Amino acid sequence: MSKASEDRPSDTGPDFDKLAENTGRIVEEAGKVAAAYIRPREDGTTSSLIADESTHMGKTLGRIVESWAASPQRSVEAQSNLANGMLELWTSTLKRMQGEVAPPVAAADPRDKRFADPEWTENPYFDFIKQAYLLTVGWADQMVEKAEGLDDHTRHKAQFYVRQLGGALSPSNFLPTNPELIRTTVAENGENLVRGLRMLAEDIAAGQGELKLRQSDDSHFEVGVNLATTPGKVIFRNELYELIQYAPATDTVLSRPLLIVPPWINKFYVLDLAPEKSLLRWLVSQGVSVFVISWVNPDERHKDYDFAAYMRKGVLSALDKVLEETGADKVNVAGYCVGGTLLAVTLAWLAKRRDKRVASATFLTTQVDFTYAGDLKVFVDEEQIQAVEALMDQHGYLPASKMAGAFNSLRPLDLIWPYMINNYMKGKKPMPFDLLYWNADSTRMPLANHRVYLRECYLENRLAKGEMVIEGETLDLKRIKMPVYNLATKEDHIAPARSVFVGSGKFGGTVRYVMAGSGHIAGVVNPPEKRKYQFWTGGAPAGAFEDWLAAAEEHPGSWWPDWLAWLKGVNAKTAPARQPGTVLKPLGDAPGDYVKVRG
Repeated sequence: MSKASEDRPSDTGPDFDKLAENTGRIVEEAGKVAAAYIRPREDGTTSSLIADESTHMGKTLGRIVESWAASPQRSVEAQSNLANGMLELWTSTLKRMQGEVAPPVAAADPRDKRFADPEWTENPYFDFIKQAYLLTVGWADQMVEKAEGLDDHTRHKAQFYVRQLGGALSPSNFLPTNPELIRTTVAENGENLVRGLRMLAEDIAAGQGELKLRQSDDSHFEVGVNLATTPGKVIFRNELYELIQYAPATDTVLSRPLLIVPPWINKFYVLDLAPEKSLLRWLVSQGVSVFVISWVNPDERHKDYDFAAYMRKGVLSALDKVLEETGADKVNVAGYCVGGTLLAVTLAWLAKRRDKRVASATFLTTQVDFTYAGDLKVFVDEEQIQAVEALMDQHGYLPASKMAGAFNSLRPLDLIWPYMINNYMKGKKPMPFDLLYWNADSTRMPLANHRVYLRECYLENRLAKGEMVIEGETLDLKRIKMPVYNLATKEDHIAPARSVFVGSGKFGGTVRYVMAGSGHIAGVVNPPEKRKYQFWTGGAPAGAFEDWLAAAEEHPGSWWPDWLAWLKGVNAKTAPARQPGTVLKPLGDAPGDYVKVRG
């Protein structure tokens, strides 16, 4: 028998000698996992919000229990509904086991990849487990939906927590109840679990006692080598940001440069991923003179930097430098996510002072009115903010892992559980994916800045109400009279399309509201050459969002050309191409130093 034949999994069943050997290795690797988790807690190098989060979850779901307990008759009816569903499922399963055809009692969404393996449907045992799970989570959703006497925030939190629990308890996540995992483990004699536990220990150690979930094979990427490679120079640096000017790719450019304000919650190179996906490279190729702020990855030295500091030492400083470098009369500006919120704050502050150096503003998936903010609002109430502030007080910042975990939790069936299964149960390394590499390259949040964002924006909505005060000025978004391009994305969990739409009505000038397909990132990073998704345009963003959407016109492909046409509509004058650092001395090549500091 050849060596290859010996190594190939046998069709007759597991190799019990190898299985016994791997069982011992599994126990050994499990010990390493426990050590990686416990060690940072023993030496005090890690802090956790898990206990607080569990408390919040328990209190919220306790409100649901109290609501139903207050009405015994309704409670009995609800329990009877679940019991009847389970009885119907048991009857259906018995029929199938006797060879009869029985329609499913609870059918999975065809798009649900968790149950894509044929055995979830063909094998009565696994089909029963799947349907029992679907019946239970559906029942739990209804218990939250129909609970009486709840305020909107509590109901929203309960819905969120039920989704989290439902995702975590899916039978697809456990070896004995997942047919694909059973086949893999038998075929590999448990070797997959050995590899998986080894990776789990590595990832907990990398997270200093908390799981740093690997979503991409990081070994394939390096910022400045195959990510963030659009040519340019760092032409200014202070303690808060680096200003990057990109080299032209055309002989002439739009006379008014474009300054982009990305979020500091993550790194700017989401706009400059692989060359074929890079919005920055595409803009340069279309004759736009592009400048980008690259925020510092803050530490304890930046704990007192609030919105006013980020405005003064960030956006306003960059605006001054762009005008100094180019000699232009005005600048077009664009802000992404919370960078857009800060940009709106800055523009309202400038408007109060009758400063007209900005010609137009573009907001990408940006909220200025947080009335209909997305699922992140689940984490925002007085009790939870106090817990976050207590954690930030320990360091002067919110650790990067906390923000990464919060964002991943908004889409657990896409961003958490598939990788838990693939990495730690199948023992496979994830595929290289530039967007997920960026997603894991998270940043810290300075204490004062994050406190303003949570309290004044999410909790109190002061900017939309005209009550936010920055450096002695009460801000009024209606003073922003310049043309505005406001992009939302259809499936955005962070800045929902409806929320962006409502925010459009807060500005004082003309607003072009556009909704792109997909979500917060993929909907924005959608190059024309890919011919993916679509976007919708319509009339002025007034009235009900649903009415606007019903009347909107759908266009295939990327929104990028629409934005470029809009920019040219604001001012199409051109000027000779500008080389980076003609006036300000270059400090180094793009993408600079700040973006390379890991969280």
